[in-house]
Amino acid sequence: MKILAAECSAVSASCALTDNGKTIATSFVNLKLTHSQTLLPMIKAMLDSAKTDIKDIDGFCISSGPGSFTGIRIGISAVKGMAAPEKKPCVGVSTLLAMAYNYADTDCIACCVMDARCSQVYNAMFRIENGVITRLCDDRALLCEELAKDIKENYSGEKIIVIGDGTSCFAPFADDLNVILSHPSRRFQTAEGVAQAAYNDFLCGNTTPPEQLLPTYLRLPQAERELKAKKGDI
Repeated sequence: MKILAAECSAVSASCALTDNGKTIATSFVNLKLTHSQTLLPMIKAMLDSAKTDIKDIDGFCISSGPGSFTGIRIGISAVKGMAAPEKKPCVGVSTLLAMAYNYADTDCIACCVMDARCSQVYNAMFRIENGVITRLCDDRALLCEELAKDIKENYSGEKIIVIGDGTSCFAPFADDLNVILSHPSRRFQTAEGVAQAAYNDFLCGNTTPPEQLLPTYLRLPQAERELKAKKGDI
């Protein structure tokens, strides 16, 4: 089973091609470029290098959130466009779950964080043991100080690795916590992690038609929040 994965939920963007769970090719950029201009050319170049035609892909997966509203929409639109002509099955994956696969080879608690601005992060906690990843909480948006308190109260004494583009944002709040900050080479969300997270869904048939693939937002876009604030709704 050949799976094409894409990830552009934040500043970086990547794509990956796997076959029966084995990575064949990947491409990654972290240059703050516009995903609408870079994602599809990156995918085409990767497929050309792997001598694989888009029609040979059995399924498509994408990080469906949380993350940048624009980035998520671009990624989902791209996957829909590629999957729709042949009506190939799709899987939307939590961006935070995909991050945990960066340390799938390490027994630990993965504290996955994305910068949500204003001293907030998108976060989820996962236990990794013998390569098995178990979710410990739902994806959530919370203040960095709230996450620090949660770690201190519920995960004290555990080996905790902070993963994701929110690592630098959270680091000042973790000075008195016994946590490890992920190495920059394993910090960012990747399409390879998306493919790994989606693989069992494809095997089990837990997929969705391309037209039903939807983003997952943990909060309203900034423009909508500002409008509601003006109206006194929040």
